[in-house]
Amino acid sequence: MKTKIKYIRHELGMSQDELAKKSNVSRQTISALENGKYNPSLALAYKITKILGCKHIEDVFVLE
Repeated sequence: MKTKIKYIRHELGMSQDELAKKSNVSRQTISALENGKYNPSLALAYKITKILGCKHIEDVFVLE
């Protein structure tokens, strides 16, 4: 699964560590998400979407 997390996070001036803390996951999880090596649960995808200020999960996560 591809994500736009890195792009959106950079636009917000947010580090991986900041996003990880707000999401209650490790920085390594955020890195894995950004690199397409981890598929999040629906709950985590929703949480990250809201933290990044997006309305829809599809704005952040792209199913291939």
